[in-house]
Amino acid sequence: MPAPADFGLDRSLLVRRFGRAAATYDDVAVLAREVARRMDERLDYIRIAPKRILDVGCGTGPDFDALARRFPSAQRTGVDFALPMLERARGERGLLGRLRAFGRPAAPSLVCADARALPFARASISLVWSNLMLNWLADPLPALREMHRVLEVDGMLMFSSLGPDTLKELRSALPAAYGERVHRFIDMHDLGDALVAAGFSDPVMDMEVLTLTYADVDELLRDLRLSGSTNASAGRPRGLAGKTAWAAARAALDALRRDGRLPATFEIVQGHAWKAQSKTTEDGRTVMQFQPRKPRP
Repeated sequence: MPAPADFGLDRSLLVRRFGRAAATYDDVAVLAREVARRMDERLDYIRIAPKRILDVGCGTGPDFDALARRFPSAQRTGVDFALPMLERARGERGLLGRLRAFGRPAAPSLVCADARALPFARASISLVWSNLMLNWLADPLPALREMHRVLEVDGMLMFSSLGPDTLKELRSALPAAYGERVHRFIDMHDLGDALVAAGFSDPVMDMEVLTLTYADVDELLRDLRLSGSTNASAGRPRGLAGKTAWAAARAALDALRRDGRLPATFEIVQGHAWKAQSKTTEDGRTVMQFQPRKPRP
């Protein structure tokens, strides 16, 4: 799924922002934790016993413990493009940290890399887990192709992403005449098309809406900033909209209050898909399978 010609995300800006947010991310990552819990619940209905798990976009590593509880014998590896996030994920490295880890599953390996160029061998991973990472890509297809490449046959991708209605209140209140102040998110159907284009089979996807509430718009903007989740559109406006425009935006948001709280919508797309045996080679040749002929009676 190619990105629209007028849309792009500033990758270097994202790396810097998530790097700065490493120290505060865990304090405000309520949404990511809730989505991870729901992703974990989906595994109750899927039969899989992975030997090697790759968490793409692992951040500070909040999902590692749940994966270890469910798959205690699996080797876990986390990938993120922001090195400070991985440093937080590494946690305590001294004697006390090693003593606390005694008897627990081995600590995950951590790799600083781009999801669009994963430094892992083909067919080396059993389960790819990716929680709210794909929405930070203008075009998810290159990353999905990499996830498909590193998965073994019959391996599974489980993912979540943000959909187009995310932060719709903030998007509608901020003056569009001054530029795009909430960047775009990928539609579930486009994401499904990208999964198929990447080679995945039997994708299962659904969407739900979660609403968080805040005391005011300043609290919402603070949480977005401390989690590194602010507008990263390459065409974002570089300046402020002005006092009059911001006053109008605040008034529009105040009109949406419910029981004194400001709602913020997050459209959550969740799904999983499998890597099936390929029917063609990389150069386009058809793979033919021959079965031994049964002896005649």
